[in-house]
Amino acid sequence: MQYMKPQTAAEVSDILARSDGAARILAGGTDLLVHLRSGAIQPETIIDIKHINGIKDITDEDGGLRIGAAVPGQQLGEHAGARALWPGVVEAFELIGSTQVQGRCTMAGNLCNGGPAADSVPAMIAAGAVARIEGPEAPRDCNLEDFVTGPGKTVLGKGEFVSSIFLPARPGAASDAYLRFIPRTEMDIAVASAAVNIELNSDGTIKSARVALGAVGPRAVLVPDAADAITGSKLEDPAIDALVRACEAAASPIDDKRGTIEFRTTVAGVLAKRAARIAMTRAQKRAGENT
Repeated sequence: MQYMKPQTAAEVSDILARSDGAARILAGGTDLLVHLRSGAIQPETIIDIKHINGIKDITDEDGGLRIGAAVPGQQLGEHAGARALWPGVVEAFELIGSTQVQGRCTMAGNLCNGGPAADSVPAMIAAGAVARIEGPEAPRDCNLEDFVTGPGKTVLGKGEFVSSIFLPARPGAASDAYLRFIPRTEMDIAVASAAVNIELNSDGTIKSARVALGAVGPRAVLVPDAADAITGSKLEDPAIDALVRACEAAASPIDDKRGTIEFRTTVAGVLAKRAARIAMTRAQKRAGENT
């Protein structure tokens, strides 16, 4: 096995293209190293992308934030701008692993694993985040809701990798929230999860919303019907009930030792309801701060 330390995205793409699928990207390494030690994978090449210019940076862009693919959870959690603009995304990312893991894990890695229960992915989908994909051709962007195609599967083609994730600009009266259910109190993967992103009108009604679910299907999904259910409302009971029904209808979980189909479906709706209320409260607070 060889270790390579490219300095540019073009070098990474070239190595990936020539490796014919036998190479793995090293950014944080919190999953890669575990798989290597267990023998689950035996790649011919490890490509360390941490030395590419800007890949460990959080930069302002068009009113939003561009998160480099090697930015660890701890760095994002300490970024005041990220916490102010996208608290739900930050809190989702900070749920991944232990304090030690947070010093290494990356959102791009969490995304590219293609895991249905990945914590940061529903929050990023609800945020309208976009992945920047580098490859043999010109860089391209992919909406997060379209990136994962199934368990462990993504839209990445030969020679392609994610170099950054963009979190868009924020209006003044808007915020988000993420919640998950786990059997233990920490360091477990979600049995069900939900993320809600809300923007308010000047009269306090919801101008627009995005709702995403995780761990209740083969991949995290955007639920437009759930967003439609609360748009125009102030989260009155009929709107909340419609939100819950839409989330339950969108859930397609499996039975396993961690939860039944019925339980996961119900919990998805409950988490969406609670996340919506948290996002609403946060959006109202931001609206007050920006008047």
